Amino acid sequence: MNLDVTYPRRKTTPCHIGPVTIGSGYPVLVQSMITEETRNVDACVEQIIALHQEGCELVRVTTPSLGEAQAMEAIRAKVTERYQYVPLTADVHHQGTAIAIEAAKHVDEVRVNPGLFVFHKHTNQIEYTEQEHIDERLAIEASFAPVVEACKKHNCAMRVGVNHGSLSERMLVTYGDTPLGMVESAIEYLKICEKYGYTNLNISCKASRVPVMIAANRLMVKRMDEEGMAYPMHLGVTEAGDGMYARIKSTAGISTLLMEGIGDTIRVSLSEDPIHEIPVCYDILQGVGMRKTKVEYIACPSCGRTKFDLPTVLHKVREATSHLLGLDIAVMGCIVNGPGEMADADYGYVGAAGGKITLYRKREIVRNNVPQEDGVEALIGLLKADGRWEEPPADRKKASQELTPLNVL
Repeated sequence: MNLDVTYPRRKTTPCHIGPVTIGSGYPVLVQSMITEETRNVDACVEQIIALHQEGCELVRVTTPSLGEAQAMEAIRAKVTERYQYVPLTADVHHQGTAIAIEAAKHVDEVRVNPGLFVFHKHTNQIEYTEQEHIDERLAIEASFAPVVEACKKHNCAMRVGVNHGSLSERMLVTYGDTPLGMVESAIEYLKICEKYGYTNLNISCKASRVPVMIAANRLMVKRMDEEGMAYPMHLGVTEAGDGMYARIKSTAGISTLLMEGIGDTIRVSLSEDPIHEIPVCYDILQGVGMRKTKVEYIACPSCGRTKFDLPTVLHKVREATSHLLGLDIAVMGCIVNGPGEMADADYGYVGAAGGKITLYRKREIVRNNVPQEDGVEALIGLLKADGRWEEPPADRKKASQELTPLNVL
């Protein structure tokens, strides 16, 4: 891959989340969230392990009350005992001071939602005076500063995670339900953290609508620049739904920002088993050239010039070579587009007249007039001759465990 065509990643301060680090040029990290009830410790442990085995590098667990925060101690211990150490995030929302303080003892990261952390019922107030803003910020600091100190004490990271649709009434009255309101809500909390000398932070600005999510993240980066901050960003389109459309929405939002250099962790939020989120995340990262976890197949869409049944041939080539991580393999239906459009591929498999195929190494023809029925074996033979062949492992499932970080600073 020609890395000269990729966008430079935004330079950020590192955020250390247990054994992993985000920002500061580290590979973009994949995360998800379990769906089991937190007090059901064994079920949580099983789902955390399954997600991590699938390639999830940071697992979030909801902690809506003190009881769930206390359960995190047993969850942490059992995951480590039965499997290995997995970075965990505790998700804290309403009236979260005591909950977050307890959770910080047992997890690697605490996520707080500024719109809900100091929760007040809506009063239908239509304007806030400057003094009311000051009083509210002081009330937030009184509740939030102990959490900051707990995170410092236990070497626990924090995500300040703002969601469109869950802003406080004061922010809604002042800025509206807008990206600006999301950003200013987060900035208030970041300033409190910095006041207490705590900077092991990352930020998320999520929305269910892609344009709002993109605008909020762009504005968040701009405002941090103005404030002299450079915290990593977690990206996601929240409440995306399920099925193909949810994957497309998530890809549209996440990929747009990644290609602008914004983003240090990602999650594809699906209304499905969260294990389905992980392959989508890795496909996004590979698609934008940031991490490579499987073979990249370049294949034409087929047309009247195609010299073989391209979907069938592509399937056969993939079945034979999908374990060869790091390779780019082109399967092209005709000689017209083949040599030029597969120029970036390591190997090419191109249809020719008379039921034959031609094999390429980069732009170089290596073999021609190979009968189509022998094409896959001929490709394997070429890979063996070049020292690029490995026998497929007994379990091919875990390609995402062997990661090639790209586009680091």
